[in-house]
Amino acid sequence: MRITGKDLIEMGYTSGPWFSTALSHVNSHDLQGDALRSYLDQTAPQAVDYLPLQPAPEIAFNLEAASEDEIENVEAVCSTMAKLMRTPTLVAGAVMPDACPAGPNGTIPVGGVAVARNAIHPGMHSADICCSVMVTEFQDSDPKAVLDAVHRVTHFGPGGREDGKRFTLSPDLHDQMRANRFLQGQRIEAAMLTHMGTQGDGNHFAFVGVSKATGKTCLVTHHGSRGPGALLYKVGMAVAERYRRDLSPRTLKQNAWIPADTEDGEDYWAALQLIREWTRLNHDVLHQGTVRAVQGEVVRRFWNEHNFVFREGDMFYHAKGATPVHDGFLPDTEGTQIVPLNMAEPILLVQGRRTERNLGFAPHGAGRNFSRSAHKRGLAGQADADVFAAETAHIDARFYCGRIDVSELPSAYKRADVVRAQMEQFELADVIDEIMPYGSIMAGDWEFDAPWRKKRRKNGR
Repeated sequence: MRITGKDLIEMGYTSGPWFSTALSHVNSHDLQGDALRSYLDQTAPQAVDYLPLQPAPEIAFNLEAASEDEIENVEAVCSTMAKLMRTPTLVAGAVMPDACPAGPNGTIPVGGVAVARNAIHPGMHSADICCSVMVTEFQDSDPKAVLDAVHRVTHFGPGGREDGKRFTLSPDLHDQMRANRFLQGQRIEAAMLTHMGTQGDGNHFAFVGVSKATGKTCLVTHHGSRGPGALLYKVGMAVAERYRRDLSPRTLKQNAWIPADTEDGEDYWAALQLIREWTRLNHDVLHQGTVRAVQGEVVRRFWNEHNFVFREGDMFYHAKGATPVHDGFLPDTEGTQIVPLNMAEPILLVQGRRTERNLGFAPHGAGRNFSRSAHKRGLAGQADADVFAAETAHIDARFYCGRIDVSELPSAYKRADVVRAQMEQFELADVIDEIMPYGSIMAGDWEFDAPWRKKRRKNGR
């Protein structure tokens, strides 16, 4: 007789992730009677008292309101961090100068760092897992030639690449990803292949500038793990929710976690590492394609993520829009990290060390004081073309779809000088070089011609 999950529930056991492994063992060994009960009693998780919300541990706030426009934003960031840190797994938190809210109160903000013991919180790395930045420094290539080349090579907007225009995914990485149970299924498999060499939309960019220290042209790309990361996040949140209901139902849903020492935790951690490798390759193919297009010579290339989870023993450092500077979080760099500000400002190259204030992180540079829609409302009465011309007068700024997105222009972001000054004030990291802007490419307002927008305009809304 085959045992089912319904049978286990009728026997008095509480449903949970352990059911899958237990049922496989029970049915493969045809356990019944006393042998069945003995195995289940040994396998079932021990009953625990619900983990209550805790008093929030100390939070290092590395930001201050530098103008009236920033007061409301800073207050919102402080409020959401205070509520977030009541999650019972968390032991420390920090906020960077570029912080801004990123969801309902209690959600980790952009620019937030949350340290958890023995727990991985998918909501604290967000759906854009491993959003990251890569720099390639060229020996003697011309900035305009590099910008034109990456414009031809890259792909912005929704979806993936068409047949005949795709980059090849490493067969070894492909096999490893398909073997991980969190990365299986037709949708995620298709995204692994078609989204390789794509940058998406929003604040992602391809930036070309010149190193202030060396005078050499640099290409910088900013994007994350696209469809594969978003789909992993969705699965991870569903698994975390099952644990939340059992272990800590008072914890906010967005702060659910997967215990790291479970089979789920180990497999999810492995999936995160594979998504990290996929994302690095996603940057690398664009950089290599650009190098080939200009027949350039590479001096150096380096990369860092700022939406990820970093591990030391049983401590998990969740960074949502925060750049790692602690040596232990930099497995494949020599310590130099990348902090973009906006398309018209230099990209900072920084180095730092872990302190009690920064927990091993620096800003990632792209915070907002207002939402996209609020920023657009503040520009009412001004033509998009006029705003664009005024804010990008000294650079070659381009939108891939051909339509200006004013919510991605420099004025949409926190003032670069304020973020930089507070990074210095709170001793988060030291600037060792600047990539002075030549030009930038972003997705632009590709939704302008979307059917639902056309319908809205036709109806006068």
